[in-house]
Amino acid sequence: MTISSSLNAGVTGLNVNASKLATISDNIANSATFGYKRSVADFHSLVLDQTRGAYSAGGVRVTTGRAVEQRGTLITTNNPTDLSVTGRGMLPVTSVTAVNSTSGELPLRLTSTGSFRADANGILRTSSGQALLGWPANQDGTIPGYPRDAVGGLVPVRVDANQFEGDATTRMSLGLNLPATDTAAGASGAPRNLTLEYFGNLGQPENLDITFTPTVPATGASNEWTVRIADQAQAGALVGEFTVVFDDSRDAGGTIASVTPLSAGTYDPATGMIGIAAQSGPISIEVGRERVPGGLSQLSDTFAPLAITKNGSPVGTLASIEVDALGMLTAIYDSGFTKTLYQIPIVDVPNANGLKPLANQTYQVSAESGPFYLWNAGEGPVGDIIGFSREESATDVASELTQLIQTQRAYNSNAKVIQTVDEMLQETTNIKR
Repeated sequence: MTISSSLNAGVTGLNVNASKLATISDNIANSATFGYKRSVADFHSLVLDQTRGAYSAGGVRVTTGRAVEQRGTLITTNNPTDLSVTGRGMLPVTSVTAVNSTSGELPLRLTSTGSFRADANGILRTSSGQALLGWPANQDGTIPGYPRDAVGGLVPVRVDANQFEGDATTRMSLGLNLPATDTAAGASGAPRNLTLEYFGNLGQPENLDITFTPTVPATGASNEWTVRIADQAQAGALVGEFTVVFDDSRDAGGTIASVTPLSAGTYDPATGMIGIAAQSGPISIEVGRERVPGGLSQLSDTFAPLAITKNGSPVGTLASIEVDALGMLTAIYDSGFTKTLYQIPIVDVPNANGLKPLANQTYQVSAESGPFYLWNAGEGPVGDIIGFSREESATDVASELTQLIQTQRAYNSNAKVIQTVDEMLQETTNIKR
């Protein structure tokens, strides 16, 4: 009966507007919740088969969901592990209870922002119990190749605030001028000495003793030096011995003409590096390429160490951690040494709005969202990771209040329809009497 369909349509109108009111209430309540995504309610009409000359109201139904693709404003904080994503993609997290249970694979959860701080076990987690996931780096700071369509390589990010770390020296650069007058006839032939410090595998300082001995000819100038490198950590053992000849032409005067290894060490003319076997392992020392300025030179009458640099550092304690735009979590030690510990990937799905919402602004992959893929931050379709930042709620209170007025009027109108139908049915009953 047409009048009965009007009653049913009015009832469905009350129900869907009640659902709309619930989403508005949720949005306003979470207007100050970091990372909150708006709840949305969409209405869809129901159409019944119609007969000629009569119309039956089908009513309305509602579908609700989250506008996950909508982003809130980023604000600056003072915590380096307050993380947000600029643009598409989300951070991988898991529950701390799953981490503590250590049973099977960790469940993957997604969030667009989080304030991560180390707990008693060093795990970076939010106050709501979400642990940050990442790919662990090798000992040398490089990231191995992990699967991008599986969570097998992801582990909880753990930072031990009390850890010590040293960085062994593997490379040096020797910028030094040798006096040309020392290789001229009549010179004394006295050697020139230099001591270089390096750091061993345990962070201990060690020294290399370098002796530059000129070759003094009977007449003219030889422009030749014998370089010997001894390692104090190996009781003064000879680890490098070379003959270095310098160019005396007008175009390349003072640069290296040739380097010839003698009893120990190697030389690569393509890179200008000599290699020695120190107590801690191989060390490469840049002395310069043939007839190219830089490194060792022989000019005038001055012995001058000009620019001597090295990598490595003594043992230091952890001072702070930071996450860069590429998702690299780096530990910074008080000795000045920095080391990459983890890489935080960005999780992306084909349909972000199809993600299943969970508590604490986290989401789960679903059939509607499509399969996930782990991207490097800043690559492909995903955005960068920003430290010292939080994403505010995507709720616009002014817009929600406007919708609240519209929903209230729609609810009242549907209630009026039900009241009218009730009065008409009462009149029908009176006629039958």
